[in-house]
Amino acid sequence: MSVKVAVVYYSATGNVHQLAQAVAEGAEKAGAEVRLRRAPELAPDAAIDGNPAWRAHVDATSGEIEIATLEDLEWADAYAFGSPTRYGNISAQLKQYIDTTGGLWQRGVFVDKPATAFTSAHNVHGGNESTLLALYNTFHHWGSVIVSPGFTDPAVYAAGGNPYGTAHPGANGAPEENVLEAARYQGRRLATIAKRLKGIAVD
Repeated sequence: MSVKVAVVYYSATGNVHQLAQAVAEGAEKAGAEVRLRRAPELAPDAAIDGNPAWRAHVDATSGEIEIATLEDLEWADAYAFGSPTRYGNISAQLKQYIDTTGGLWQRGVFVDKPATAFTSAHNVHGGNESTLLALYNTFHHWGSVIVSPGFTDPAVYAAGGNPYGTAHPGANGAPEENVLEAARYQGRRLATIAKRLKGIAVD
């Protein structure tokens, strides 16, 4: 018996996408069944075409990563949400997806399920922590159990020491291995806590 983890994210140029993949890898290594899903793109083509990296990422993932649905959330025992920082908050794309979850919330689908978050801002102090806390506000309303990485593993320190969730400064380029390892650890931790909550033995 295992647990099911939904990793749902939005990424414009690919940094959060790479973090999402690493979180999913970590959860899988902990024995979880994982669905990696992306929030639908809302931006017009004119805006996307104005940034070659954005256009390249949209084209690369359009046939590779499935669009998130509400069924993915109902299916899952645990959640990992990722978003780039937008003025210290989550992206409109992920927010719109979250705003469609009212029916699931009213039915208590999210109650007592563990949830975590990860993000990327342009700069180290570009709103990473406030974006993670904004996502955690949603989890509070859902009645979920927030599973932050805390200072519980050396991988957290090696990636800059963010106890709220893995965060990557996009100005440094693509996430380096230490950041990806922190994201993998976060995924493992989420899956491990989900197992414990379901009474599944943890290796």
